[in-house]
Amino acid sequence: MQAASNLLNLLLLSLLAGLDPSKTQISPKEGWQVYSSAQDPDGRCICTVVAPEQNLCSRDAKSRQLRQLLEKVQNMSQSIEVLNLRTQRDFQYVLKMETQMKGLKAKFRQIEDDRKTLMTKHFQELKEKMDELLPLIPVLEQYKTDAKLIIQFKEEIRNLSAVLTGIQEEIGAYDYEELHQRVLSLETRLRDCMKKLTCGKLMKITGPVTVKTSGTRFGAWMTDPLASEKNNRVWYMDSYTNNKIVREYKSIADFVSGAESRTYNLPFKWAGTNHVVYNGSLYFNKYQSNIIIKYSFDMGRVLAQRSLEYAGFHNVYPYTWGGFSDIDLMADEIGLWAVYATNQNAGNIVISQLNKDTLEVMKSWSTGYPKRSAGESFMICGTLYVTNSHLTGAKVYYSYSTKTSTYEYTDIPFHNQYFHISMLDYNARDRALYAWNNGHQVLFNVTLFHIIKTEDDT
Repeated sequence: MQAASNLLNLLLLSLLAGLDPSKTQISPKEGWQVYSSAQDPDGRCICTVVAPEQNLCSRDAKSRQLRQLLEKVQNMSQSIEVLNLRTQRDFQYVLKMETQMKGLKAKFRQIEDDRKTLMTKHFQELKEKMDELLPLIPVLEQYKTDAKLIIQFKEEIRNLSAVLTGIQEEIGAYDYEELHQRVLSLETRLRDCMKKLTCGKLMKITGPVTVKTSGTRFGAWMTDPLASEKNNRVWYMDSYTNNKIVREYKSIADFVSGAESRTYNLPFKWAGTNHVVYNGSLYFNKYQSNIIIKYSFDMGRVLAQRSLEYAGFHNVYPYTWGGFSDIDLMADEIGLWAVYATNQNAGNIVISQLNKDTLEVMKSWSTGYPKRSAGESFMICGTLYVTNSHLTGAKVYYSYSTKTSTYEYTDIPFHNQYFHISMLDYNARDRALYAWNNGHQVLFNVTLFHIIKTEDDT
């Protein structure tokens, strides 16, 4: 009985010590923080939600812990009630025995004083019975102590239950099921907002994240921006010349581990590192020419080829690092593009939008930025962003909008971790920049400023 009492006491003290109500606030990492969407005075849709770090389907950790703790306390309370009833029953029994023992002891003393009048045999039997009952006296005292302890336990349980109930009522305002429904509703509204997003303007570049270290100093790696969410194939093209082998991997994980799924032997060598995979086909510049090739991975053959009129090639108008990077093929949210330079534009950059099937030039824009002064370039939402160097200290220095046919000088730095960039391309699906950084395949995150279209916009 004493051991059980001590164990229960320790459990209660542990529970009470761990339930400081001041420590039950829900942090953003443990619970949902929801702000409803709205529109600003200009009609723009504003949607914000801070989600917990754990999986959406998981229950709120603090609420679940409190529920479990409350159940344990209730179970303990029930056990103590049962113990209390048993103790009270035994206690009444022992009290009755105590009365009998006291009366028996008094009679025994009286008999002992007058034992000369009793037979020796009867006296001895009575004394033996008394000796048998004497050990029950300490037990009675222990029952008295345990009864007081159980009363104390019951009081502590009531206090603890009140604390837990209060905490549970307080957290009830953040009931998971209710929050889950609110978040699902908000997620739908957020998706509606995303559908209204116009193309974004580049504001910031962060990273990089190094995915793998492989190959020579120069090369290209890419994924298809038009592939489905389940299709995460990676294509890898090492070196900027004298190569025709394209390696394919089923996923980024396979790419990192080196588990190739397929290799393609192209019919022509490529020039430079500025290739692009778009809608299942590889677009690349044929070596020692200004011819663009469209090669289907699924069919394993060339579907189209066309000369890019007046485009310089074979290190006539390369980027600052050379490497036959005269013609840069790229894709964004709008479509397929070619960036190059011509004698007619005094060696300055020309931007051409291409038909993805026929490779025909649909429209061109002539800029005033010298191609040989550009480190690399990429397209986001119809705007060309040009870096001023391929070395340490490089930044996005110039941009040209094909929508407005205007340019501006910018100052968007990024971390050239491995000191030499020979490929930098934007992927619209991933909203990231793929780069080949001195034999390292890296990813940069981009921050875009979006304008949300309203129903009144045309």
